[in-house]
Amino acid sequence: MTDPIKLDIMSDPICPWCYIGKAYLDRALAAHPDHPFLIEWHPFQLNPDMPAQGMDRRTYLETKFGGKEAAVQAYAPVVENAQKAGLNINFEGMQRTPNTLNAHRLIHWAGIEGRQTAAVSALFKAYFVDARDIGDAEVLTDIADGIELDASVIARLLESDADVQDIRDRDAHSREMGISSVPTFIVAGRHAVPGAQPPELWAKVIEEVTKES
Repeated sequence: MTDPIKLDIMSDPICPWCYIGKAYLDRALAAHPDHPFLIEWHPFQLNPDMPAQGMDRRTYLETKFGGKEAAVQAYAPVVENAQKAGLNINFEGMQRTPNTLNAHRLIHWAGIEGRQTAAVSALFKAYFVDARDIGDAEVLTDIADGIELDASVIARLLESDADVQDIRDRDAHSREMGISSVPTFIVAGRHAVPGAQPPELWAKVIEEVTKES
C-alpha cells in the first residue's frame, strides 16, 4: 500500500482552465483508482479586486482582453480544451463575473466536513453549466445544501466575516510562493505542475510518485 501523497491545488471556481484541469485530473484518477493522492484545494482569486456584487461578464472580458474580438480569440483555446475534456461550458448563459471570495469560504467550510472536492465540483457546475451567480449568498447556500452541508449554518456564516481574512491570507501566501496563475498543482509539497495538464501527463506523475514512495 502506497503512503498518501499530498496534492495541493490552487484554483478559482470561475477559472475555466481550473474546470478543465480538474476534468483532466479526474479522468486520470479514475483510470488509476489506486492513486496515492490526498487532495486539498486552496484559494486563489483571479480577480481579488472584483466588486463584491461582481460585474457584467461581457464588460469584464472586453475590458480585460481589449475588445470583443480579442476576448473571443482569447477564449478559443478554452472552448477547444473544454471539448477535449468532455465539458460543455454554457458561455451564452453566463451573465456575470462574480467575486469568488465567498465561494472560497464555502470550499473551506466544506473541507472541514470532508466535502471539499464536492464543493469545488458543485461550484464549477453551478457557474460553467448552470450559469448561476456563485457570488450570490443564496446560490452558495443552495449549493451547500446540495452537497449535504447544513444550509442554515452556511447562510449564517456568509452573513458574517468568518474566515474572510484567512482566505485572503492563504491567497496572498500562494502569490508569495511565486504562483501567478491557476490551476497550479503542487505534488508532495515539492513539484509544481502548472496549468490544465492532460490525463496522460497525470498518468506519468502518478507512476513516478508511486515509484518514489
